[in-house]
Amino acid sequence: MAKDMSNKMWGGRFSERPDAIMEEINVSIDVDRHLYAQDIAASKAHAAMLAAQGIIAAKDAKNIAKGLDTILSEIVAGSFDFKRALEDIHMNVESRLSELIGPAAGRLHTARSRNDQVATDFRLFVRDTIDGIDAALAGYQHALAERALQHADTVMPGFTHLQTAQPVTFGHHLMAYVEMAARDRGRFRDARKRLNESPLGAAALAGTSFPIDRDATAKALGFERPMANSLDAVSDRDFVLETLAAASIAAVHLSRFAEEIVLWTSPLVGMVRLSDKFTTGSSIMPQKRNPDAAELARAKTGRVIGALTGLLIVMKGLPLAYQKDMQEDKQGAMEAFAALSLAIRAMSGMVSDLVPDEARMKAAAGEGYATATDLADWLVRELKMPFRDAHHVTGRIVAAASTQNLPLHELPLAEMQAIEPRITQQALSVLSVESSVKSRVSYGGTAPKNVRAQAKAWLKRLEKEQNSG
Repeated sequence: MAKDMSNKMWGGRFSERPDAIMEEINVSIDVDRHLYAQDIAASKAHAAMLAAQGIIAAKDAKNIAKGLDTILSEIVAGSFDFKRALEDIHMNVESRLSELIGPAAGRLHTARSRNDQVATDFRLFVRDTIDGIDAALAGYQHALAERALQHADTVMPGFTHLQTAQPVTFGHHLMAYVEMAARDRGRFRDARKRLNESPLGAAALAGTSFPIDRDATAKALGFERPMANSLDAVSDRDFVLETLAAASIAAVHLSRFAEEIVLWTSPLVGMVRLSDKFTTGSSIMPQKRNPDAAELARAKTGRVIGALTGLLIVMKGLPLAYQKDMQEDKQGAMEAFAALSLAIRAMSGMVSDLVPDEARMKAAAGEGYATATDLADWLVRELKMPFRDAHHVTGRIVAAASTQNLPLHELPLAEMQAIEPRITQQALSVLSVESSVKSRVSYGGTAPKNVRAQAKAWLKRLEKEQNSG
């Protein structure tokens, strides 16, 4: 049956079977079998439309739908026999449909081609994938916002150039990733909106002479509208590229946080700890606790970016319309989406699992003269000193403290006054890390009350999304 069906795909044009190497390079069922649900859904919509338009008999359409439902249940149950000789998911389904309902199965392919069929299937798959990734990112945001609320007052060092810059709160740091994930979700939503047009009915490349109703199939499959140009419909893979681009940026965001977790959990830094749930040991060094979940999430970024780069290269020189090169659009993308989904879940788990060492964080926040800017601000605010002058004066005071190996707040007031006589005892009150973070009340700043407000607002927003969804 597989041999007959393989020959029938090409009609009567070919008299010899392809070489074994040709069969091997041409086959795609190992990858596109993952499109089975989308392929069956699109075929049911197409058959129903053909019957509604009087192109095939209603009885045939009913049998086709019944047979397709049987095939879906077989695949879900794991009893379906995928045949590599039939090349792809489309012909595997059609072959089994023929076994189930006989010659009526051959009417299903009326007014369509594998070109518009695979374009439709993959759009549906990517759309489903986007919905899944969006839900995972929402869960990640929720985990971050919950921990941020718990640690709105937990002081830690903020960094620029990986050097201690100014004190911030751990909650504020976590909320930065909530905002990144929000942009990620926005990019995925934008990609979804643009992909949500139906290629079905474009046939091979030029449309069809049959009186089909493309609006009906588009609506049945949840698309906003049919694609307006049949050449574009079968040859466009922008929807994959754009989704991979959004996935790449999201993966980079996850990787940045994963890198911080790797650094923070090192004994040299020691600001957070992960439990046994998200760490591994060493086969030779019994003391080791390796943050492998974070490292692997970081590494998944390469797979995602690689898939985007690979598909861009595949598409860059293709003339219209469909080219067989496009068969290479699926494997890398599917693996990338799976890698990103796994990384999001892993990062969400680590966010909920990690325990900050609040004492170490607070101590580190005060190192490196992190409150020097607060002193400069005090000079501007209280002494009406131009900021550039205040910056210079503060720099001299920091140099004096550094020479004596003293924290800024322990430098005697008399020595500060030797540099700037107008400095008073009040200036010392701004030099604690707690005072520093509490003073950063500007919108988006690290003040604990800001963090609490932002975290609560996000949790409320995410709950509303979940309830409305």
